[in-house]
Amino acid sequence: MRLSIASALATALIAAGAAQAADVVRIGVEGNYPPFSQVAADGTLSGFDIDIANALCAKMEVQCEMVQQEWDGMIPALTAKKFDMIVASMSITEKRKQVVDFSDPYYDVPSRFIAKEGAFTGYTPDDLKGKTIIVLRNSPRADYIAATYPDNPVLLVDKETAVYLELAAGRGDIAFGSSVVSGESFLKQPEGKGFAQVGEAIFLTDGADGGVGIAVRKNEEELKTKINTALAGIIEDGTYAKLEDKYFDFDVIPQSAKK
Repeated sequence: MRLSIASALATALIAAGAAQAADVVRIGVEGNYPPFSQVAADGTLSGFDIDIANALCAKMEVQCEMVQQEWDGMIPALTAKKFDMIVASMSITEKRKQVVDFSDPYYDVPSRFIAKEGAFTGYTPDDLKGKTIIVLRNSPRADYIAATYPDNPVLLVDKETAVYLELAAGRGDIAFGSSVVSGESFLKQPEGKGFAQVGEAIFLTDGADGGVGIAVRKNEEELKTKINTALAGIIEDGTYAKLEDKYFDFDVIPQSAKK
């Protein structure tokens, strides 16, 4: 009888431990893309992506574990099960959808060109003929530059913030990047003095910019459904609006989420 009770208790403890482990969701984040994600000197992660991830986990009633990952290794690390989902400002594209699945979009911002004030009046191929364009490697923006300016020299960098650091250092003529990062993290900072936006902001095609989503592994429909339900929940209960107001002075909610 004692053995049966002990066995039953052990089984219950193992089951409880398994259930608890199952409730831990590991989230791939970058930490090099302010104001979406950054790392403090003490290793603390913060930013819009981080807050959104935490809000979604709270809504799903699961424990979050943030796993920092370099941008180029994000999707390989997801497919290798280093983490369960990616919340790292990843644009939804047809190319990426061949490898991973995406949630509904959770924010929407355009891209824009930045250069020395007065250096350019526009950004047509003729306007930028022979000029070096700086852009983030392995991104929809890099694809756009390659397709639109095939004859231009291009400087590819590994982090979004490096796009503007390279521009300020004079290693390129014009930068193409996120309107949020260029505005908040560059133009409004001392290093951005003397630089300005060139032309109008650009909404890329193929789902990019108009669809920044949360990536999950293929065929994990249950997790994707939970994420989408939680995303709708934080938009409906006002949590999303509070986080948006914390970081931006303009609306970033996707058009598809607006009623």
